[in-house]
Amino acid sequence: MSAQTVTLWRPTGPKELALVEASGWRAWPPRPADQPIFYPVLNEDYATRIARDWNVKHSGAGYVTRFEVAREFLDRYVVQQVGGRTILEYWIPAEDLEELNANIVGPIEVTAEYR
Repeated sequence: MSAQTVTLWRPTGPKELALVEASGWRAWPPRPADQPIFYPVLNEDYATRIARDWNVKHSGAGYVTRFEVAREFLDRYVVQQVGGRTILEYWIPAEDLEELNANIVGPIEVTAEYR
């Protein structure tokens, strides 16, 4: 992590994680038509709660991922507080996902797994 990047977290299920792995751990897959927003979160605790409590229930496994994104790219988006003061996420429109992927610095890493 540096002043030029922002650490983001993403809870994910096994299908999305397989697509990230297929990208060489460098990109998030396109959003399904019914999911027009990509929601990376700003802290590991929030990502863990979603992976453990939602992804496991809906797909049998949940993973917490961590990745760095160029701050300059993220500066055009407003951090959304969607619950308590630590429930923070970015809302990246699906049409901007390719550009977000181009601004990922380093690999996407799995930091935790829940079953």
